Amino acid sequence: MQRPAVLTRKLLLVVALLTLAGCASLARVPSTKEQQAVATIPGIPNARVWSDDRADTLLARARSDVRADATGRAGAINVLALSGGGSNGAFGAGLLIGWSDRGTRPAFTVVTGASAGALIAPFAFLGSAYDPVLKSLFSEGIGDELLQIDGLSAIFGAGVFKTEPLKRLVARYVDEELLGRIAAEYRKGRRLLVVTTNLDAQRTAVWDMGAIASSGSPGALALFRDVLVASASVPGVYSPVLINVEGEGRNFDEMHVDGGVRANLLVVPESLLLSSVPPPASGVHPRVYILMNNKLEQDFEVVESKTLAIVSRAFTTAVKANTQNTLIATYDFARRNKWDFNLASIGAEYPTTTSMGFDKTYMHQLFQYGYDQGYQGSPWRKTLPSTYTVPSASPPRTVTR
Repeated sequence: MQRPAVLTRKLLLVVALLTLAGCASLARVPSTKEQQAVATIPGIPNARVWSDDRADTLLARARSDVRADATGRAGAINVLALSGGGSNGAFGAGLLIGWSDRGTRPAFTVVTGASAGALIAPFAFLGSAYDPVLKSLFSEGIGDELLQIDGLSAIFGAGVFKTEPLKRLVARYVDEELLGRIAAEYRKGRRLLVVTTNLDAQRTAVWDMGAIASSGSPGALALFRDVLVASASVPGVYSPVLINVEGEGRNFDEMHVDGGVRANLLVVPESLLLSSVPPPASGVHPRVYILMNNKLEQDFEVVESKTLAIVSRAFTTAVKANTQNTLIATYDFARRNKWDFNLASIGAEYPTTTSMGFDKTYMHQLFQYGYDQGYQGSPWRKTLPSTYTVPSASPPRTVTR
């Protein structure tokens, strides 16, 4: 297994210094909890929902928003959920392209993405015609140039690395033409969703990227790009993204970061996962494909007895535990509602990297590994690992907000 690079150790040191400094370079306009609770995007009021909104409220919106023609002639609804995973996103990109070349990849009614999965999601949503773009993103676009130390701002600012390379990467692949294609699919009833974490409110925002793309707002492209950058912005590594909103007649900025902080994957919002409110009774049972850009199993590593190594390992462990809990809840939801559950992930024995860098050699190898999995047609499992504890068939508790 590849050990952390010297750059990673320096990164952790700078993160520690940043924490001690307690400084932030992003100017903020004060807001209240009440203002944030009702805040919307100016000109695009349907741009997002909150994952912990009341279950009945979310279902009411779903019933009025999802159109009948989204099911297609055969009545099939296919959902693709793409998790975060940093450089391991090369696995998901490769698997999707291999799946296309095998000729069995379905059209997806709903595509969701978090973190690295958010960068894959728009191209997965638009189908195999965008496979060359997706391959280019992970073979040429994503690389070590994304990790450029931001000078003194790394210590006294809001992120260690410069955000501009990440913004340029997103802008390179996301333009007005892509927005137009996403808007056209949105009008057919298909949905592209991306999650970010609102640090102010400690809530998961679920962004309807098709609604943004089709809004006609002059700020649609900028917001679309900002959401993708925010979803991939690991706190402390990149600066948070400030998104302008309006609440109670006042404009202010929300601070958004990596969607994986709270929701590393999304099939349905968290309030629905734990709710007794049934999904819309359409007689159609969706096929759910969860593409994990990581391993399902715990990944053993002898951790150095140093503060920074312990803190780093603890953070990744917390994200993995959060993801495991979400997987268990999602599997239980699918089982209760008779949804077809399918899960793919990096194999337990595959030598993934522990570095935070984007080593192209490693990513090319992982891309090929994912491609082979998709092309061979056997990456999907119907159940969770035996180490996961799945709830019994007892009635779920209702969660409201």
